[in-house]
Amino acid sequence: MNSEPVFRRAGRPPGGAPDIVAIVLDDTGFAQLGCFGSGIATPHMDRLAAGGLRYNRFHVTALCSPTRASFLTGRNHHAVGMGFLADIPLDHHGYTARLPRSAAALPRILRDNGYSTLAVGKWHLTPRFERSAAGPFSHWPLGVGFERYYGFLQGDANHYAPNLVQDNHYIDPPATPEQGYHLTEDLADRAIRYLDDQRYAAPGKPFFLYFAPGAMHSPHHVTPEWVEPYRGRFDQGWDAWREQIFQRQLASGVVPDGTSLTPRPDWVPAWDGLDGDHRRMYARQQEVFAGFLTHTDAQIGRLLDHLEAAGRLDNTIVVLFSDNGASAEGGVEGSVNEHRFSVGVRESLADNLAHYDDWGGPRTYNHYAWGWAWAGNTPFRLWKRYTWLGGTRTPLIVHWPAGIRERGAVRDPVVHVNDLFPTLLDAAGIPAPEVVDGIVQQQVDGASFRATFDDPAAPAPRDTQYFEMLGSRSLIHGRWKATTDHVSKGVLDEEELLTGSRRFEDDHWALFDLDGDFSESADVAAEHPGVVGELRGLWDREAERNHVLPLFDNLVDRFGSFIGPVWPAGGDRTFRPGASPVCDESLPMLSGGFRFTAEVVAADAPDGVLFALGDWNGGFALFVADGRLTFAFSRAGEPLDVVADRPVPAGRQRLGVVHTTGAAFHLLHGDTPVGTLTFDGHLPASVQHGGAGLRLGFDAGLPVSDRYRTPSPWNGDLISVRLQTPGPGRIDPVDELRTALHSD
Repeated sequence: MNSEPVFRRAGRPPGGAPDIVAIVLDDTGFAQLGCFGSGIATPHMDRLAAGGLRYNRFHVTALCSPTRASFLTGRNHHAVGMGFLADIPLDHHGYTARLPRSAAALPRILRDNGYSTLAVGKWHLTPRFERSAAGPFSHWPLGVGFERYYGFLQGDANHYAPNLVQDNHYIDPPATPEQGYHLTEDLADRAIRYLDDQRYAAPGKPFFLYFAPGAMHSPHHVTPEWVEPYRGRFDQGWDAWREQIFQRQLASGVVPDGTSLTPRPDWVPAWDGLDGDHRRMYARQQEVFAGFLTHTDAQIGRLLDHLEAAGRLDNTIVVLFSDNGASAEGGVEGSVNEHRFSVGVRESLADNLAHYDDWGGPRTYNHYAWGWAWAGNTPFRLWKRYTWLGGTRTPLIVHWPAGIRERGAVRDPVVHVNDLFPTLLDAAGIPAPEVVDGIVQQQVDGASFRATFDDPAAPAPRDTQYFEMLGSRSLIHGRWKATTDHVSKGVLDEEELLTGSRRFEDDHWALFDLDGDFSESADVAAEHPGVVGELRGLWDREAERNHVLPLFDNLVDRFGSFIGPVWPAGGDRTFRPGASPVCDESLPMLSGGFRFTAEVVAADAPDGVLFALGDWNGGFALFVADGRLTFAFSRAGEPLDVVADRPVPAGRQRLGVVHTTGAAFHLLHGDTPVGTLTFDGHLPASVQHGGAGLRLGFDAGLPVSDRYRTPSPWNGDLISVRLQTPGPGRIDPVDELRTALHSD
């Protein structure tokens, strides 16, 4: 009797296939790396540029989740459902925040062809309400083709105490801030460990490493020794620093001769007109940012050194880019705690100066003033979230010693982040599949620009690319770029100060000749109305083809389309110790009122945390300190604490806290009130941009209140914690949009 073999052998890539490392920076402007003109020390990224190529007309989508989706799939962001952030999934085709199976991602394709696939760092491609311990996990990193993952799912993270995920489950960081923990260092450690594990287990097998540190997104967290070398370096201010950057860019060739430096807009204050306190605070913000960038560069250097020591750097394609231009979400003043925005608290010089000495430390969730974002995008206009070049043109470095002969050159074809997908597959000798798991794959929008690696005269791979983000629209077609002046909603200072249109029907389409206008500085729409009309029509066709429509620039218009949880949290939940931290998205909304009741057996000298979520940057905890029940709520760093007027007695009992709609907290022993705090304002819909988990019987990371230190375990028995709310709270869609933007 004969039988046919049924085992399907694992795929293998072509002989000599390169390893691939994608380093994806966050909120890093065109001019902020040393090799793109900043003067900030980035020696390891500069080393990549000196040994490879810099692309000075590389474009992204202007926002984080969309750029990452476009990179990993090779498609336009709306075409794969990521027209906005993963935090705001909508039931319109272009905005579901769910990568479709018809666009198999790069790690899946490489894995099927014999690569190890490893992801470390920021993800931000899992839709809201799918980020809990229950998943579903189809849009977590392992669900789209990575074999190992270590990092964080949300748009940002506290670098001293992040909300970490390993593979498909949440974990606590391996060390504390007091022990010297920093997220970027931890991510580099884990990437190196994954590479060693892979190399020892499967010698010669190529790998794809996706390395995405949270830097340079706010909070700009870094320890003082990295900041000290920059003390006084930015006292000249952003106007002078921008001019210095521009001269370095011209001298290095990263910006072509004849480029015009776009002028400072009215809404960015002139440095010479600032008083001494403003200058001092603003300079400090940039000193900390620069230290954070140099620290990030050092961790990238550790990864590169490891590859070199292992003998793998020569045949490794390293692509390094940023997901969007520099971020202006710190507003005019900058912010000591970005969570303040979610509760409508204005930034102020006085509040910032109070944290001058610890700016960038664990007590802050800091962001710089938008004057530095403007300068960081030199020589362009505007910043992240806008489809002007300041939002969409970022650094790209390609380093591959075995595959690129020229060293240190600048390449100038117009390329887009979706072109990286086919370029990397081309370099690996792997065709994009037509069918995956029986599903016909949708058109790849990008095209390979590998020819430019060795031929500086090679043309751009495509001649047309549309852009859209929060109603800001533009289109590149050949030598031309058309750009609207639309101002989106979501950042208060922008809504009040930026000039431009607030209604789609009033938008002006400016026109720029990119052949002679590298910086998008001279609007020639009046001279070429026919070209403007042609490009507007082409944008409309591209928008329809890619599911961009209908347009929206705020969440109010789309809130009825919001995709809520399949399994809603409900209004009455009971939790018992022993499980992992409960994801904040799995809890009922608290802003409309709540009642927490802890069933406990108290010791003779009761002490410790009953439950806690978040930390002193934003969070809440019910605990016993000095024998008295205490509830602490950090409202974006503002402590709201209420302490009971009597000790907790020993024995079995119920301890609780009630939040009434009259803006008050009431502590309870059983049903007896033992303390009340009234306050102004309201509670935020979300206390942590980076997500948080409810812990029972202890806390971890940073505490919510200085009245206890983590882990502060409850020294009695904790039987259960019950949470009751009036029912599903109504989310303010504008607040929700602003929170999402600040967490990206």
